[in-house]
Amino acid sequence: MNKEDYLINKLSSKYIGDDAAVVEDKLYSMDAFFEDVHFKREWMSMWQIGRKAMLVNLSDAVAMNADPKYALVTLSLPKEISTDEIDELLAALEKTAKDFGCEIIGGDTIAGDKLHLSITIISESKRPLLRSGVKLGDLIAYTGTLGESKRDLEALIRGESIKAKSRFYEPKLKREFIKQARKYLSAGMDISDGLYCDTNKLLKPLDFTMFMFEEISEEIGSSGEEYEMLITFGPEHYDQLKKIAERTHTPLNVFAKVAKGEGVLFACENHHF
Repeated sequence: MNKEDYLINKLSSKYIGDDAAVVEDKLYSMDAFFEDVHFKREWMSMWQIGRKAMLVNLSDAVAMNADPKYALVTLSLPKEISTDEIDELLAALEKTAKDFGCEIIGGDTIAGDKLHLSITIISESKRPLLRSGVKLGDLIAYTGTLGESKRDLEALIRGESIKAKSRFYEPKLKREFIKQARKYLSAGMDISDGLYCDTNKLLKPLDFTMFMFEEISEEIGSSGEEYEMLITFGPEHYDQLKKIAERTHTPLNVFAKVAKGEGVLFACENHHF
């Protein structure tokens, strides 16, 4: 049983179903970034931990064409952590939030055995990009290149080092592309659980399948925490989106078309729980 899906399905709120909950013109999102679940302290500096923790939370707002305004941060701090390490962690959190026009306005701190971060982002959008906008016949595409996060995670697990600029350390959010492309997009979400799983999340709730234009390898399809964009759009908008992609230096990879009935879905192994 997929316990994440079970838990979500037990909740009755009408706001559940996207990267963030849209309530009037506000969007609310929260993600955890836990030691020994999402990272190991020996893999990353305190600056890298703080920056990635904030980026993966800001990604929900970016993915929905929203402007992040405020953040609430809860920290579980191990007793051996030094004040210098705390200073570095907080500096990274504040700098990263500020880069996106967001301000940390509060939160909570507790003592714990491990370093855990939980961040809530409050955003605003006049035209949020939802998952539910998928239309029959839409093209399905992802931005950027996929596979680096999984490859580098596996290297770290083997005890190897990876490049300091690896996207495992610092995801590259596609904020400008989404802002310019929004009027041409039907639906979208960020790729956090891998292209395989996230494409299914986009299509299955609406009882859609897809016709594949190309095979997606395991290295690409199962690479989680990429934080690239998964989008759908009408074929008539492809030329406009290609121009925006070129203007914003964003690779755009069309790999399928939304179908009904006889199409396919990916085989996806959910990593939660």
